Amino acid sequence: MNRSEKRDRRTHVATMASGAAAVEGASLPRTEGPQGLAPGRPDPEVVERPVRRTFTAEFKRRVVEEAAACTEPGQLGALLRRHGLYSSHVVTWRRQWKAGAVAGLAPRRRGRQARATNPLVATVVKLEREKARLEQRLQQAETIIEFRKKVSDLLGIPLRRPGGDGNA
Repeated sequence: MNRSEKRDRRTHVATMASGAAAVEGASLPRTEGPQGLAPGRPDPEVVERPVRRTFTAEFKRRVVEEAAACTEPGQLGALLRRHGLYSSHVVTWRRQWKAGAVAGLAPRRRGRQARATNPLVATVVKLEREKARLEQRLQQAETIIEFRKKVSDLLGIPLRRPGGDGNA
């Protein structure tokens, strides 16, 4: 298979993947658009990470109102195709509209909802950290005192008693 046959095959596969009706053996137009693509063809490169579409509350409100105005058969389908939407979008948006008008159509953050934190939690964490630090220092001080007692006993040096007059 030479290069031109491979290119024709890739173009044919891309056309089939994009949903265009291609007739087997039909020649494809060779006019190139921006970035070397034929006009009207989607970019076949797959993005590294898909981007979720977001819609403004105003756009949702406008689409819901247009959908409500559709009376003829096929008008709603044409509206959805024109905006590249699914019927589930309109159903969800209509439900949100009824629940809370424009505020219901405002986009919400996905994922777990943030919990309301108690303002005392930060204080408790800080105090627990300080307590642990002080307990460690106390342990060091007690170890040093024990060591000094043992050294003084070994060397026969009397220690001064706390609260005394300074003379042993």
